[in-house]
Amino acid sequence: MNMYDIITKKKHGEELTDSEIAYVVKGFTDGEIPDYQMSALLMAICLKGMNIRETSTLTLCMRDSGSVMDLSSIPGQKADKHSTGGVGDKVSLIVGPMVASLGIPVAKMSGRGLGHTGGTIDKLESIPGFRTDISNEQFLSNVKRMQLAIVGQTADLAPADKKLYALRDVTATVDNISLIASSIMSKKLASGSDVIVLDVTTGSGAFMKTVVDAIQLAETMVQIGVHAGKKVYAVITDMNQVLGHSVGNSLEVIEAVEALQGKAEQDLLDACLVIAGLMLVGCGRCDTVKEASEVLKKCIADGSAFRKFREFVEAQGGDVAFIDNTELFTKAKYSRVVKADTDGYIETINAERIGRVSVILGAGRETKDAPIDPSAGIHNYCKVGDYFKKGDTLAVLYADKEELLENAEQYYRAAYTVSAKPVKPLTTIYGFVDETGFHRF
Repeated sequence: MNMYDIITKKKHGEELTDSEIAYVVKGFTDGEIPDYQMSALLMAICLKGMNIRETSTLTLCMRDSGSVMDLSSIPGQKADKHSTGGVGDKVSLIVGPMVASLGIPVAKMSGRGLGHTGGTIDKLESIPGFRTDISNEQFLSNVKRMQLAIVGQTADLAPADKKLYALRDVTATVDNISLIASSIMSKKLASGSDVIVLDVTTGSGAFMKTVVDAIQLAETMVQIGVHAGKKVYAVITDMNQVLGHSVGNSLEVIEAVEALQGKAEQDLLDACLVIAGLMLVGCGRCDTVKEASEVLKKCIADGSAFRKFREFVEAQGGDVAFIDNTELFTKAKYSRVVKADTDGYIETINAERIGRVSVILGAGRETKDAPIDPSAGIHNYCKVGDYFKKGDTLAVLYADKEELLENAEQYYRAAYTVSAKPVKPLTTIYGFVDETGFHRF
């Protein structure tokens, strides 16, 4: 078996065997297959595609290239969720405590933000003292004791994916469904949970720009889950505007706390209820998402979800005084109110541009190691379909450097369009995918 023959085979559109895929993943991860040959194979895959068997085998080989979390010591069905990225996406901070408060273990590994998309780990680390680098032993202990832990991804989690993604990023081979799906699912499967709910975002602020593409990616990832013996669902959610109202790290923690206290924006609440609802359905707690939603609303109303979040923060070293009183979070030194310069209805919002505004303000990063300002960000008041009069507040921008605000405001203003005629509000959730296919709500 050699790489030249495998590249040639895929170049002609032929299927690769399981052993050939395993050879490629191991050889590249171990450094025995050079970048130039791997780049050629990745381009051949982009041009000729992979079927679901090839994609599933690739995913499992990438999963097995590093350590796989063993959650067997934790009783019951373990649940996890993952988002393909968005702007203002603080869903994990809300869904985790909701589900855990009902006694379902949530053992989650999350990533940091990059570019216009935020990261759960960065948001949690804006809570003073909060640690996302706890040991595996403490991680497992926390999940056993209180059903919830969220940590950063370990260096040995799917190392093949890290090497492959770095190469795809510089060889124009990122946008292939099989490669995207295997990258996401290799890490999720390595995290060890039994039930996985994927939030596949679509729109201007998402990686998948159309609903059709989002459904295709969702179906591929669910099928990979079936091959791996897992229960996987994928929710298709809209990302053509900010989810909720805040963008930025401590700002999103504050909004998550408000949501757990029953004060969530409707779009954010809807997304959380469906995603958490499918986690309950997958674990056999409820038969339908509608039934699960009612159960979840009760855990917010009776305060148990908020108490679970507080317990979770304390267990990972966070100062719960900031959760009890969010006014304690450090405020940005400077702010600027963005006011409407004309009457009209918000017609469109480019969520990616809004995300870029947060990067300009210091809330996001362009490179993995860049520092971020936890207090920077945006309080966004406008949604598609909302009516504003000239002079009304569209947003408030926050930064620790005053000189950032002018550019950020101009960039923000370019992110939306206004219509004189009424505009229909956006749909938050298009539907979900399970092993039988796509289902609209």
